Amino acid sequence: MGTKTDDEAGADTGTEAKSDEETVEPSKSEEPAGTGAGTQPEAEAQDAAVTGAASPEAVAQDGDEHAEETAGAAKTPGAGQGAGAVVSAGLGVVSLTGSWVGTVAAARETLIGQLETSSSASVAKQVQEVYGDAWQATALVGGLFALAALIVGVFVLARPAFGVPGAPQPTWIKSVAWAGVVLGVVGLLLSVLKYTDVLLGLPSTG
Repeated sequence: MGTKTDDEAGADTGTEAKSDEETVEPSKSEEPAGTGAGTQPEAEAQDAAVTGAASPEAVAQDGDEHAEETAGAAKTPGAGQGAGAVVSAGLGVVSLTGSWVGTVAAARETLIGQLETSSSASVAKQVQEVYGDAWQATALVGGLFALAALIVGVFVLARPAFGVPGAPQPTWIKSVAWAGVVLGVVGLLLSVLKYTDVLLGLPSTG
């Protein structure tokens, strides 16, 4: 009478199994809610935050580098102004000391004078054709070099006014350019005086 049949034992076992399953199922259902669904959006949010924080810094750094390069380029007057100043001074020196162009021009005028002047011409005419024209040719070539030195020097000195506002011009460029201007003025003045025979004119033949 007190012994359970097999059917009753099976029913009890099934009831216990169901209760165990019901007990386990809530714990399984709670586990994805805490780990699976919440972890992925959280990781994506962290990645987005890291990316968003790094991008402005990179952009700002690139902007600073570009600004520094632009400022450095603006402060640098360039090699052109220095070269122009040196050329101006060189042309000024040539206008005072002479050049092979002036030598050839003078020799050419001397040759022309000898060919075109007859032996029966007056002494004054012969001197003018042979020597006077040659000296004037030398003065003319020297004046052209002096004028070129003056123009280049003035251009170099005035160049910063048409460049980047506030960009300083190095002192050595100003000094060399001013030297070219002064040499050009002196050379041009001497050339004019010699060409007009005011300076070192032809000797008197009378």
